[in-house]
Formats: sequence, C-alpha cells, structure tokens
Amino acid sequence: MRALLPPFIRTRLFEGQARSVRAKQNIVGLFLLRGVSMAINLLLVPMTLAYLDTTRYGIWTVMSSTIGWVSLMDVGLGNGLRNEFAQAIAVGDRARARLYVSTTYACVATIVGVIIVLFLAVNPFLRWSAILNTPAAMEEELHRLAAVVFVFFSLRLLFGLIGTLLLADQKPARASLLDVLAAFLSLVGVYVLTRSGESSLFRLGFVVSLAAAAAPLAANFWCFARRYRDLVPSFRLVRPDYARRLIALGVKFFLLQIAGVVIFATSNIVIAQYFGASAVTPYNIAYRYYGVAMTAFAVLLTPFWSAFTDAYARGDTPWIAMTLRKLKAAWVLLAICVAVMTLLAPVAYALWVGNAVTVPFLLSASMAAYTLIVAWSTIFAYFINGTGKIALQLRVAVLTACAVIPLAIFFASGLGLGSAGVMFAVCTALLPGCFLWPVQVRRIVTGTARGIWAR
Repeated sequence: MRALLPPFIRTRLFEGQARSVRAKQNIVGLFLLRGVSMAINLLLVPMTLAYLDTTRYGIWTVMSSTIGWVSLMDVGLGNGLRNEFAQAIAVGDRARARLYVSTTYACVATIVGVIIVLFLAVNPFLRWSAILNTPAAMEEELHRLAAVVFVFFSLRLLFGLIGTLLLADQKPARASLLDVLAAFLSLVGVYVLTRSGESSLFRLGFVVSLAAAAAPLAANFWCFARRYRDLVPSFRLVRPDYARRLIALGVKFFLLQIAGVVIFATSNIVIAQYFGASAVTPYNIAYRYYGVAMTAFAVLLTPFWSAFTDAYARGDTPWIAMTLRKLKAAWVLLAICVAVMTLLAPVAYALWVGNAVTVPFLLSASMAAYTLIVAWSTIFAYFINGTGKIALQLRVAVLTACAVIPLAIFFASGLGLGSAGVMFAVCTALLPGCFLWPVQVRRIVTGTARGIWAR
C-alpha cells in the first residue's frame, strides 16, 4: 500500500520523528473516517425518516440526545485514564498502565451499574409523554424505549473506555473507527427494519442503541486479545489509591465539561427566549456553515492531546515547541479560510438553503470570530489537558460559564445586536483564554510554572 503512494506523500507520511509521523498518519485517517461517517449519516437520516413518520423521528431524536447526556456520568474518569495511561506508556511502565486500566474499568462499571438500577427504578414514574410532548397513548412504548436506550447508552460508557485507551496510545483514527463501525451497524439494522414493513419506534431505538454498545464491546475483545493482551483489566489489580488519583483529576475534567455545556449549549435558549424560535434557524445555519472549518481544525488537533502527554512525560520540549509552531501556522491558514468563507457566506447560504432563510452579515462575522477564538485556545488547551495541569483552566471556565448568559443578554438585547450579540458574548467570555493559555504553556514547557499555573 505504501509503495502505491507518490514519493512526496510517502515522504511526508512515513518519514520523520516517530511521534510526528503517527500524528500525520492519524490526521489523514481521521479525515477519511470522518468522510465515511458523514456519508453513513446522510444515508441513515432519510432511511430512518422513511421507517418512522416525522413525529416519531423527532421523538427519537429528542430522547436519544437527552439520554445521551449519560456520557458525562463517568465524572471525567475517561480523561483521567487518558492522561495517566499515556504517561505510563511513555515511560514504558505497562504494569502501572494495567493498574490504571483495571481501576478505571472497575470504577466506571460501578457507576454504570448504579445509574442503571436507579434509572430503571425511577423510569416507571416518569411521564415521557409529557416530557416529550407526545400523545398519552405512546406512554407505554416510550417507557420501554427509554429503558432500553438508557441501558445500552450506559453500557457504551463502560465499553467505550477502549476508545480512550486508543486515544491515549496515540491511535485516534482507530478510536474514530469505532464510531464509524457503530454507525454502519445502525445503518444495516435500520435497513433490515425497513424491509420488515412494520414501523416501530421501540425497534428502531433498540437496534440503534444496541449498535452503539456492540461496536465498542467488540473492540474490547479484539484489542485485549491482541495489542493490549498484557493490559487486560482484572479486579485483583484495582487500587484504591489509583482510583483516588483518577477521580481527583477526572472530576476537574468533568467540571470543565459541565462548564463547556453551559457556555456552548445555552445560546439557542437565549435566542429563543428573547427573539423567538424563528431566530434560532439562521443562527444554526451560520453555526453549521462555520462548523465545517471548526471540524476540520478539530480533526487536525485530535492526535496531539496524548502526543503532548507522551512528549511531556519524556521531557521532549523541542518537539513540543516545534509542534506548537506548526499548529499556530495551521491556525493562520484557518484564519485565511474563515475570512474567505465570510466573504462568500451570502452566496454559500443562497446555494445551500435558498431564500427561505436570511443570515445577517453580522451573525456570520460573529461566527467567524468564534471559530478563530475557539481554535486558537484549543491549540494550547490540548497541551494543558495533556499535562493534567488544568486548575487555572477550570477556574476560568467556571467564571466564563457564570458570565456567558448575562453577557449574551446584554449584547443581544441591551446593545440591540440580536442573535449575533449572543455569539459576540460567547467570544468575549472565551477571549481571556486566548492570552492565558499561551502564557501557561510557555511556563510549563520552560519549567517556570508555579502555583496555580502548575496545578
């Protein structure tokens, strides 16, 4: 396969520093897998709509996205494992890596067991027809659907730890392959259902949720039977002191996730409350348009979290400095692309959605600024996250989460900027990180970080 590639591509993908080569190969793999995933989802949406009616499809979307919040219930243990595992592998201590793997699996299994039992106990008392605003006649079906979806999504939380190990082992493309496999299994399952001729919301939820859990479960058996044979989790290797360390770090990541949800997920609510639900549509169209650039840059950054952990554990500061320079150069290219996207935005919107929706230029400009601010901050945040020194980031995130809604109201309503004001408020709230994170990274790399900069 390598011999079939042109020499200039072969040189760039397979020659150079080992950590950089892995990153480049994973970036290419991630782009290809993201394309496959998008193609599968494009097929899955109309197929699901054809199997269900519009109302039931909406019910499924809302319920699955709501229950999907269970992914946060590992209280950050996955991210804690990612850092500790990567550090242990970096110094060649696979015995310590196995202790962390065993302890994390045991902790997450306990959490999953508890939340499943609690949910199944509470579920009969929930009025899903009222929660989802559906006919009361669907109550029994919705209870069964909620139980199945919650159980499988919870199990995915446990089985999905194998994806965390792959990320920590600097194999994000293989971790992304799990999502593609789950999507493909869903596609096959929904196709089989469409051939049955009988529409059933419960059957669809069962098939799609089963696929989401089955893919990582199969990956666990595959990986622990092969590459990670010496890392198979064992209850006899569970260590309370390791659990405390994982939880101490994991809770910080968990709080960061919660703050992120508040910062990034409240915009639609503010817009709908102050300007009506119709104002959400142009906002989301602009968000999706610039999301193309943000997704591409996110794929570029994905391999570097654990690569930074590995380099930091080995004391390879020259590689860290070189990589940060290259990522900054990539950000400059992103800025040029975003500027071009902004100039061409009216044409792009017209070709995409026609005249049905008008997106103001100010809204596009605010989305462009948001994209560049988030991308710049993430370059440095990935290094900080990889080292686990996130105390400063956590405090700033909490303050940002507290400030973003009042700022959004002030910019949107007080200054009369409308929905664009909501995004300018988010940009304002995120702006301090653009200056703080580069300073912290420089101090960590040079060994001059003290106090909160080093925690």
